[in-house]
Amino acid sequence: MRDAVTDLLLGGRCVGCGVAGRLLCLRCAAGLPTGAHPAWPEPTPAGLVPPWAAASYDGAARAMVLGLKERRLLGLGRPIAGLLAQAVAAAAPPGPVVLVPVPSRPASVRARGHDPTYTVTAGAAVRLRREGYDVRAARLLRTRPGLVDQAGLDAAARARNLAGSMTCPSGALHRLAAAVPRARFVICDDVLTTGATAREAQRALEAVGLQVSAVAAVAATRRRHVEVGTSVPLMRDGK
Repeated sequence: MRDAVTDLLLGGRCVGCGVAGRLLCLRCAAGLPTGAHPAWPEPTPAGLVPPWAAASYDGAARAMVLGLKERRLLGLGRPIAGLLAQAVAAAAPPGPVVLVPVPSRPASVRARGHDPTYTVTAGAAVRLRREGYDVRAARLLRTRPGLVDQAGLDAAARARNLAGSMTCPSGALHRLAAAVPRARFVICDDVLTTGATAREAQRALEAVGLQVSAVAAVAATRRRHVEVGTSVPLMRDGK
């Protein structure tokens, strides 16, 4: 109740429906999807591991992602992390799992004043650990110079722009190998579009010998085939 009163006094509005109050009202929060489903791009980049998404990139989910990324509405980080956690739970294999956020361009991080993809990935890991899962988040990928903004590019142009654009620094890799020697890896992103970004992240991780099992996203655009079915829970370590 105190949070709702504060939001009202500060003039906050729900990003989903516009009603005065919280950034995400109770009605819109209750309408968010539960579970996750495979979301294969059409066409699918060759060799892409299974991609999973919790929501379609429209409605409240789209407004939430844009609100956090472009408007710096940090209060949306928790519910978005909850959606990503659902995708991870459906996508990840048994045993130790490392969530690797797709890296943002340094210029974008500076302009926004935060790194929303890492924030949401870390939040999803915290949420899942509280439920007993053996999961952690790690910033393993960096972008190379020359990467341009993907907005407005078609699938072929995205693939060209991203080819060879990511790298995995050895220092972070060695530290992680010592901490979690048997880990498998899940690539995490806010929105799955053509799959080119996820495929490049997968290539960069596999190039240094890491086993990538899946891609997990908060939402997927509608330009893809989404298989509707029951979600597959993340297996707890040892079970």
